[in-house]
Amino acid sequence: MSRIHPASALKERVHHQVEDVHAPPSVLTVWKRSSMSFQGTDGFTVFDNRGILSFRVDNYSRKHCCVRGGLVLMDGAGRALLTLKPQMLSLQVQWNAYRGEDGYGKNPKSSRVFTMKSGSNLFGSRNKSEAAEVFMGGPSSHSTPDFRIEGCFGRRNCKIRDRRGELVATVSRKRVNNSVLLENDVFSLVVQPGFDLELIMGFVMVLDRICGKTLFTPILCS
Repeated sequence: MSRIHPASALKERVHHQVEDVHAPPSVLTVWKRSSMSFQGTDGFTVFDNRGILSFRVDNYSRKHCCVRGGLVLMDGAGRALLTLKPQMLSLQVQWNAYRGEDGYGKNPKSSRVFTMKSGSNLFGSRNKSEAAEVFMGGPSSHSTPDFRIEGCFGRRNCKIRDRRGELVATVSRKRVNNSVLLENDVFSLVVQPGFDLELIMGFVMVLDRICGKTLFTPILCS
């Protein structure tokens, strides 16, 4: 699995998808549960289509709505890939992603990979057609989103598209067979060939935190 590159290089790469018509999509099973068994942990455990642990997120507090809390996406061996942190004092619910554990450094902006903004604003109104927008490297005053998330992540029914409208990934409920669906805490993430799995998994982590919440929610949380 490739490493996360600096934001500029990653932005260049995600818009020049590898043309390999023979490569199948990557199918991941996401379990909304920490790989750690300690009481009070909360996170994600992600397996590939062979059942091998690909990613994990171990958050040691269930108070994940607290504004100061960040999340770290790790590979199966526990190596930090991305740090995700909520943005304070924003008119929209916004999270920023940084390379490795750089989000806890003195100048995290220099290693910012992307910013995701919720379709909800400060007052709770939503853009009904979009759950969120993603800006690689962070938004500028007139920037166009590099990715858009459509649908309802809370219902495990959404699509991620690039700025050209091409399908990047889908989130759907995990199907055991034609008639049996699992609960929402286990779902499928299908990523089209040529797109970075670490990046898309980072999107999913943030979507889990921002969808269905307004900016006031974490402030009121005790």
